[in-house]
Amino acid sequence: MSKIDAETAGRDDLSLGRAIVARINELARISESADKLTRIFLSREHRAASELILGWMRAAGMRAHLDAIGNVCGRYEGISPGLPCLMLGSHYDTVRDAGKWDGPLGLITAISCVADLNKRGRRLPLAIEVIGFADEEGVRFASTLLGSRAVAGTFDESVLALRDKAGIAMRDALIEFGLDPHHVGRAARVRGELLAYVELHIEQGPVLEREDLPVGVVTAIAGATRLAARLTGMAGHAGTVPMALRRDALAGAAECISAIEEFCNTDQGGLVGTVGYIHASPGATNVIPGEVSFTIDMRAPTDMHRRRAVTDVVRRIEEIAKRRELGLQIDVTHENRTAPCAPWLRARIADAISGEGFRVFELPSGAGHDGMAMIDIADVGMLFVRCRGGISHHPDEHVELADVDAGARVLLRFVENFHADAGGK
Repeated sequence: MSKIDAETAGRDDLSLGRAIVARINELARISESADKLTRIFLSREHRAASELILGWMRAAGMRAHLDAIGNVCGRYEGISPGLPCLMLGSHYDTVRDAGKWDGPLGLITAISCVADLNKRGRRLPLAIEVIGFADEEGVRFASTLLGSRAVAGTFDESVLALRDKAGIAMRDALIEFGLDPHHVGRAARVRGELLAYVELHIEQGPVLEREDLPVGVVTAIAGATRLAARLTGMAGHAGTVPMALRRDALAGAAECISAIEEFCNTDQGGLVGTVGYIHASPGATNVIPGEVSFTIDMRAPTDMHRRRAVTDVVRRIEEIAKRRELGLQIDVTHENRTAPCAPWLRARIADAISGEGFRVFELPSGAGHDGMAMIDIADVGMLFVRCRGGISHHPDEHVELADVDAGARVLLRFVENFHADAGGK
């Protein structure tokens, strides 16, 4: 029996998982409405959640504070004060009408692992820091990863002028929350302070469920390109314009959407493409649509693959528009590079998984995560936990107790073994 196994042998079965689920449920009660979970950046709910989480951090033996962007930050010192840290965490904001696991599971699990170390009086030859990012989802100001970008030192101060749907600027929201927008830069950390950033997160997809596995090692956080397309034809009477003479923008858009789906379906490299929004004008039952706007979201495990795919898809759309005599405007509205997980961290996470008796399985993340920002100052690693049906960003989002406990045990084993690699690979 290893030292870790011996020290934890007396723990009740699933006790880590039970404690985490209880806190997941407690945090989920902090919402702007009673019937739907919504907790957005710089809201009253953000404030209440931050105070609750800070209390959990302090109870776990950490010094804890709210930083200049509203992240909750806790530090558990190592065998001597001031050592570089292994940073763990996730976000605690939500989308609207959210599930309760996306983000909080990783944050609460990290706190629980530190609490377990503290309960046993265990100190490591490195510090452990846990961070709850204040805004990953970007719901309020339509700009994502605000908390992690501030920590990584890549926060773009121009976003302070962005306004929410009520017309409130981010700058003013920070002031109302009790923070100084001029001091956001104080949240920044530097590479030498961090040994690595590692995040536990629900998979938000069905792959682990298909593999009948509770956990998996993330290989990379896929980059994304988003485009806005507009096709312009000629509106006309639905009964009087012969089919062969029509310049139907909606029919053209339908062909484009089918082409995107076909292209991604035939790809063998993990490419996914989504048309998530479409608007036809003038939008009348008896009028041929003269203009259609739609969005395209393209993601792949590597930047080269994604960029080539985007080029090919745009070329196909151009061919369709030309053949149908439609005007076309297509613009890139968002581009995030792929964030590869460091091989040495993947190996250590895999060791922890096998050490807990599970088969090691690797998979990419198609969703974005705070690691995409944190990679600018640290190597990143991710551990996925199975979620039921792969459902996320929905009230039906769910993780079974046994899987919560499995993820916690793997993360704890990873942390306790991390000292062998502290400061190097």
